[in-house]
Amino acid sequence: MSKLKWGILSSAQIGMNKVIPGIQKSSNGTVHAIASRNASRAAEAAAEAGIPVSCGSYEELLADPEIEALYIPLPNHLHREWCIRAMEAGKHVLCEKPLAMDAAEVREMIKVRNRTGRILSEAFMVRHHPQWLRAREIVRGGDLGELRQIQGFFSYNNIDEGNIRNIPEYGGGGLMDIGCYPVTMSRFIYGEEPLRVAAVMERDPRMRIDRLTSAVMEFSGGQAAFTCSTQLVPYQRMNLLGTAGRLEVEIPFNAPADKPCRVFMARGEFYQEETELLEFPVCDQYSLQAESFVRTIRGEEELVVPPEDSLKNMKVMEAIFRAGKSGKWEDVK
Repeated sequence: MSKLKWGILSSAQIGMNKVIPGIQKSSNGTVHAIASRNASRAAEAAAEAGIPVSCGSYEELLADPEIEALYIPLPNHLHREWCIRAMEAGKHVLCEKPLAMDAAEVREMIKVRNRTGRILSEAFMVRHHPQWLRAREIVRGGDLGELRQIQGFFSYNNIDEGNIRNIPEYGGGGLMDIGCYPVTMSRFIYGEEPLRVAAVMERDPRMRIDRLTSAVMEFSGGQAAFTCSTQLVPYQRMNLLGTAGRLEVEIPFNAPADKPCRVFMARGEFYQEETELLEFPVCDQYSLQAESFVRTIRGEEELVVPPEDSLKNMKVMEAIFRAGKSGKWEDVK
């Protein structure tokens, strides 16, 4: 079977550095074209990434009949518009997270998905990585006893006022950019939705984005707590703690494509633990994501991150924003 042809809507760095190389390494897809609002920039990006076709407008890319699927790494506030336009142009869409600015936009996108019959998915590449699939197996198998607590941390340091991640009107801020990861993976591991959330949120006085957010999510069987920040030392970690053991995911989100990943499993008393190292061979989670998306298009498997799941994730984040403002527990509606 011939490889599916992808189009890339924008020359954003996440696409150039991570997703495009991942698609190019995939077994069932190839990058056919890339678009920019600037024809020169599109040509430069195409030459840099070895892409055959460059388009000087997004509309030109959508009109290309050879393209079957689009990857959209535009700024958050443009996701709704261009996902809808792409689906209406007959393209399947893999869109960078978060899928939209709020739950209402996600609902609108789901309606267009239903009307057009196209496939729409949020690009949570972590849902495809073997370390997370194994972690969920371990939890469901009871090797940790009863899972009662998930702890997460994700941070980087970016004080550039012109960066899109620091512009609130573009959907910037810590929770939307990186806090969505511990939210989605806590839901993934528990296999259910949180009932309510509490949060503390500190905003940058000049840029107005949340630069330090800590939240607690209450599930029916336990809790999940995380901190995300856009103005701290870069760091990430996830810990899953049960009544009989714990898992520590060393690089939970930005898993490298050039070296193995490690998960530490420990049981027993503190300082007397029996620790097992689970090492996962080199893999590219962006390639795995692209291959899975193509298999879904071809009817070979179920979609890993459907927009209905994205809607649930957005509802949790909206509740966290409400809790950060009210200082009270907020139900996940």
